[in-house]
Amino acid sequence: MGDKIQALVDKQEIYELSCRYMRGLDRLDENLLRDVFFDDAWCDYGFTEGTAGEFIKFALSALQDHHANQHMIGNVLIELEGDEAYGEIYFHAYHKIKAETGAGFEEVIIAGRYLDRYEKRDGVWKFAYRSEIVDWSRTQPAVDSYFDMAPDCYRGGRQNDRVYQRTDRRRS
Repeated sequence: MGDKIQALVDKQEIYELSCRYMRGLDRLDENLLRDVFFDDAWCDYGFTEGTAGEFIKFALSALQDHHANQHMIGNVLIELEGDEAYGEIYFHAYHKIKAETGAGFEEVIIAGRYLDRYEKRDGVWKFAYRSEIVDWSRTQPAVDSYFDMAPDCYRGGRQNDRVYQRTDRRRS
């Protein structure tokens, strides 16, 4: 039973890497993104390939002008092989960007899978390799009528997002 429990712990730690990666993209949090990759990790997205550091600079630059982003994780399959593991992580990535016409916004939704290799070094799991496979995408005009109905709702942000304000969650 001990091996099964360790496998569950390892898979959970690996799963949380993808969760932190998604938060790092959405919040434009460079430190968080750097923390999920080993320094010698490699990223291959087809349109960009290089070290994790090079990818992080590329991604933050590409996302900084977006009005909003939300990256969601779907199916997660992690296959352990000792201190190495392989993953297939389904994702949906929502991007709200200025419309090419200059009037209003567009929603770009990209769906696909991350193909990963993880390593456990000194007891810590991180990405050693990450690749993105795009299965489909859609671009459409953005319609934000919800914000008209609920103008005082809390909106997501970048480094100023409420997720970083834990003291707010202690109120009774």
